[in-house]
Amino acid sequence: MSANGKAPAGGPRGKAATGAAGAGGGGGSLLAQPLVGPSLGRSVAYLALFVLGAVVGAAGGLVQAAWFPGGLLLALGGAAGLFLGGARAVGSRAGAVAPAAGWMVSVILLTASRPEGDFLFAAGVGSYLFLLGGMAVAVMCATLGQGRQPDGSAVRLGK
Repeated sequence: MSANGKAPAGGPRGKAATGAAGAGGGGGSLLAQPLVGPSLGRSVAYLALFVLGAVVGAAGGLVQAAWFPGGLLLALGGAAGLFLGGARAVGSRAGAVAPAAGWMVSVILLTASRPEGDFLFAAGVGSYLFLLGGMAVAVMCATLGQGRQPDGSAVRLGK
């Protein structure tokens, strides 16, 4: 700022001129950036992944009891493929969380018994392995998903 209270010509104006952009001059850290919601295309992708997760959860609930050891592995493998594929397709961990949330909602709804006494999941080892294994697979795939990585020449510490 000059003595008359105006920013010099060519200099930054507004909140960035008061020091909100960070001291490094490179735009500041990610923590200093404003929160921006996902774009419309990304939101549609997350919604599609959520619905796909619900479908995979319902199909896995049916398959895991039909052929016990093979069906359980097939159901968990399908869930893992969807969770990790969603993370890789979107390029963030939220791509694994969206189908995992859909999977969880459908599986929780399928575990509830009806007033007539009907139920889908029996109280057996296979059902518990499917429920707990699916949650463990969701956590592993969300952890393996690609996080935001800095780019540019300042990424390496030695430079």
